[in-house]
Amino acid sequence: MAAHNPSYTQCLELKSEVSTCLSLRVPPPADCLWTVQLKEYPTSPRRGGSNSSTPGSSCQEGTNGISWLQTLIHVVKGNIGTGLLGLPLAMKNAGIVLGPLSLLAIGLLAVHCMGVLVKCARHFCCRLSKPFMDYGDAMMHALEASPCAWLQDHARWGRYIVLFFLIVDQLGFCCVFLMFLADNLKQVIETANGTTANCQGRGVMTPTPTVDARIYAVSVLPFLVPLVYVRNLRALSTFSALANVLMLGSLVLIFQHLLQEIPDPSSLPLVANWKTYPLFFGTVVFAFEGIGVVLPLENKMQHRTQFPLVLYGGMFMIIILHISFGALGYLKFGATTQASITLNLPNCWLYQSVKLLYLGGICLTYPLQFYVPAEIIVPFAVSRVPNCWAFAVDLGVRTALVCLTCILAILVPRLDLVLSLVGSVSSSALALIIPPLLEISTFYSQGMSPLTIAKDALISIVGFVGFMAGTYQALTELIKSGDSLPFPNATGTLDQSPIFNSTLPSSLPKLTF
Repeated sequence: MAAHNPSYTQCLELKSEVSTCLSLRVPPPADCLWTVQLKEYPTSPRRGGSNSSTPGSSCQEGTNGISWLQTLIHVVKGNIGTGLLGLPLAMKNAGIVLGPLSLLAIGLLAVHCMGVLVKCARHFCCRLSKPFMDYGDAMMHALEASPCAWLQDHARWGRYIVLFFLIVDQLGFCCVFLMFLADNLKQVIETANGTTANCQGRGVMTPTPTVDARIYAVSVLPFLVPLVYVRNLRALSTFSALANVLMLGSLVLIFQHLLQEIPDPSSLPLVANWKTYPLFFGTVVFAFEGIGVVLPLENKMQHRTQFPLVLYGGMFMIIILHISFGALGYLKFGATTQASITLNLPNCWLYQSVKLLYLGGICLTYPLQFYVPAEIIVPFAVSRVPNCWAFAVDLGVRTALVCLTCILAILVPRLDLVLSLVGSVSSSALALIIPPLLEISTFYSQGMSPLTIAKDALISIVGFVGFMAGTYQALTELIKSGDSLPFPNATGTLDQSPIFNSTLPSSLPKLTF
């Protein structure tokens, strides 16, 4: 029986389609998903020759791509997630004046780095006559083009580093999702008896007997595990569309509440304690989570020359949304601001429904965030076993990864610290540190102005300082929280307007580090 042996060009086209499907949440061709996992295609340029693509074809305008409006929608959608709900607490960690200004600065740096990534990728697409280039390939080719012989010899490690941070980033998102589910599900269920139709009340009520929130985290596993078994991107894109509707409805209702009866901000600090600023940095970088979608979007645009305008216009709206949401949330709740703003909402049926809507959206988004690390790790594991065991290993690895995210969500004490830690470690590397270094490696041999080199070096240094300080501060706070349980157990009375002042049953075990 003849083996299926597609050409090099077909493999590149296949890779382009699957990479784009992955970021756009749209279905790929019916036969491409598993084919691309089993194919082995060159990822470095052929020396002394070229591939079979027409030279310069990647620099031409598309004919069947997506419109500028579709691209704009995907840019906005790719930067709105759970990180948005943590921005009010991030503002608390920075101050009511320093917070918005810093968020604006970090947002502008992140947008600039997105543009740099697109410019470098397009440069290599045109130079190597490739129709598409993902983040990892762009990093590898940039190191091959650098003037340093050692970097040229170890260029493939650049791709591995990017893949590593992508895995950490996406699994970190999954951990945050589980913690968010557990915290909000616990609050909804245990305050159900006291939930009223009056959203303005300040009554005190006694919740139902409490259950450790770790139980809630484990209880959602039977629902999440079957979802990650879905490898059909057509089905996953349906999940994504439904999740977007649920989250949009939730955000509209949250904004409506934040704009009502805003308290006097004079009591809020203009600049918070400098020790908490690294936590602000990590959370904000986590919120700008869309750098992974820019290359597939640019590749699929019908008129690629319009992409910079679409990117900068969409990210301008995102920055305004992030600043307004974070500032209004902090103004509304002040010192009582929680790790997720949904935990501050009044205990009435309207805002309990907001939590339920967002919970549904998070559940449906989990398999989409899980898809990236699964498609990197699962094929590697499957290739190490006989064909008869491939399907079982596939399901086993997926189940183990879901359980790993649950274990990590159980072990870490606080949602806000996990947001900051993931943002500081992986998001800052992908969004701020690597793109400027990518530009230097790509264009240094062609002659770069000292000002451009200094600019790129400064951005990478800022990202690296935030990486180190944010990681150190988050880990320090996690260690300090080691004597308390990962999730608070509410007992006693609860103010309807927002917060659990928790005590811990003595019978529950404590975590130590």
